[in-house]
Amino acid sequence: MRAAKVDANHAEIVAALRKAGATVQSLAAVGNGVPDLLVGIRGRLMLMEVKDGNKVKSAQKLTTAQERWHTIWAGYPLSVVDGVDAALRALGVLDRSVE
Repeated sequence: MRAAKVDANHAEIVAALRKAGATVQSLAAVGNGVPDLLVGIRGRLMLMEVKDGNKVKSAQKLTTAQERWHTIWAGYPLSVVDGVDAALRALGVLDRSVE
């Protein structure tokens, strides 16, 4: 079994979400296009696909497997996040006007 490949900012995002009061389960080892994180807060669940915002945009694209998964699961709470601020905004714990 190969080790799960995670983006460089994965641990930082998980730590920030937990600090904000969220429960976080990494799903990175699942593979097959499944998003990286299952996040719960205030009775809500959402999935997050983590991309490294420090990489060039072309390196942040969804893989074919991720695109397929997103299409099949369209309509469910899912965000692609490229850093801590994006993750907190997606979760609704950071004011969207703050950049």
